[in-house]
Amino acid sequence: MSHPRLVSSRLFSGLMCCAIAMGVAGPGMAWAQAAPAAAGLPDFTGIVQKNAPAVVQVEAKYTGRRPKGSGGIPMQGMDPGQAEIFRRFFGMPMMPSPEDQAHTSLGSGFIISSDGYIITNNHVVDGADTVTVRLQDRRTLTAKVIGTDATYDIALLKVTAGGNLPAVTIGDSQQLKPGQWVLAIGSPFGFDYTVTQGIVSAVGRNLGSQDQPATSFIQTDVPINRGNSGGPLFNLQGQVIGVNSQIYSSSGGYQGVAFSIPIDLAMNVVDQLKTKGYVTRGELGVMIKPVDDDVVKALKLDRAQGAIVVSVSPNSAAQKAGLQAGDIILAYNGHTIDQGADLPPLVSMTKPGTTVPVQILRNGQTKTLDATIGTMPRDKNALASAGASAPSKGADALGLTVQSVDESTRSQLGLQAGEGVAISNVTGPVAAQAGLQPGDVILMVNQKKVGSVDAFRAATAGVKPGDTVLLLVRRGDQSNFIALTVPDAKDE
Repeated sequence: MSHPRLVSSRLFSGLMCCAIAMGVAGPGMAWAQAAPAAAGLPDFTGIVQKNAPAVVQVEAKYTGRRPKGSGGIPMQGMDPGQAEIFRRFFGMPMMPSPEDQAHTSLGSGFIISSDGYIITNNHVVDGADTVTVRLQDRRTLTAKVIGTDATYDIALLKVTAGGNLPAVTIGDSQQLKPGQWVLAIGSPFGFDYTVTQGIVSAVGRNLGSQDQPATSFIQTDVPINRGNSGGPLFNLQGQVIGVNSQIYSSSGGYQGVAFSIPIDLAMNVVDQLKTKGYVTRGELGVMIKPVDDDVVKALKLDRAQGAIVVSVSPNSAAQKAGLQAGDIILAYNGHTIDQGADLPPLVSMTKPGTTVPVQILRNGQTKTLDATIGTMPRDKNALASAGASAPSKGADALGLTVQSVDESTRSQLGLQAGEGVAISNVTGPVAAQAGLQPGDVILMVNQKKVGSVDAFRAATAGVKPGDTVLLLVRRGDQSNFIALTVPDAKDE
């Protein structure tokens, strides 16, 4: 770790070099010129005093090790020669031991309504056995995970505290412009209620990552680090306009580039998780690539703009609208497509069943087609915890809670009506060590088919310590038998 004085010295040296490069005669003149600008800087104290009580520290605990994928995740599709990687930030206060890190993660969150709904990142609580939040007044409350969405990296929590909890004011992220001041409050490295500020560096930033292709991030230079994940990003009006999510770093720490999920997208996710327990996304049904220089030359275009269609899926919204391979999509539902990465977030945020205009360039002619957007298949492992059954005694011994399989998931997995129950939570070490995870579908218990929560309860009712139970589990397109031996209390 760099010594603070060394970092400070390097920073001062860098500033001096900039001053010389700009033709400043000397340090005296530099300070004199900087004074008027400093006098006009915003005062953030009012925003902090009003909103800090609605910011929470989120602690997620795991019976076993954290699920694969939690914590630092390399950026997908990056040039192997570059050292930079994306770091999800799970702030661990005072650098705990690896043993503690394997069982706990910390992040941030914020209360969006006085009845206790809280937004954080999915990667902060993904697969956790228990989640607690700590308020500014030092109250610690147990949080229920209402639902999560890995694609947008948003999780919705709920706490019960008698009502009248402090809540933030939600802003409009679509009004953001580069250069505007923004402020973050969170718990970097476990130091709760840390306030940092900066400006919006860019908007509509698509990172090209495979796990979040449908998110147009807000890029800022606000100093955020591990533990800030899930915390709020405020504008000067004290409104939340983003959810802090990722950083771009070669060291795992802040290096001037941070990304936040727009609050408009986050609230769309929240509304869907509240009403139906999962998130649906729009689907156009095309494979696209950017319009690069080669395409410009070949098609004699004026400039590189839009997304060129590589293929059209059968029976998709695109095919029904008349889109063809080779078409260049110039605009979608009134939004100009400057580059290929602009299109997926716009389509994803469109409510399925909505008819939107799609402007294309075909054979040198522009035309507009009307596409009725379809529904993107849901992640087969993305099931909300809402509606999960209360565990029976036998199910509790196995360390599992289950819920009914909804028709959409059943169709995706090719299951028949009345076949299987979905795991909504893994609460025991044996089940966790066996690799079971939320979203897996249990088809049989000891060779008995289970097609409902009641059938699962009945099949596991007699399970006691020392028993071994054989489960037939479906994950994606694969099924496998997994044996769980219920531990004695003395073995736990």
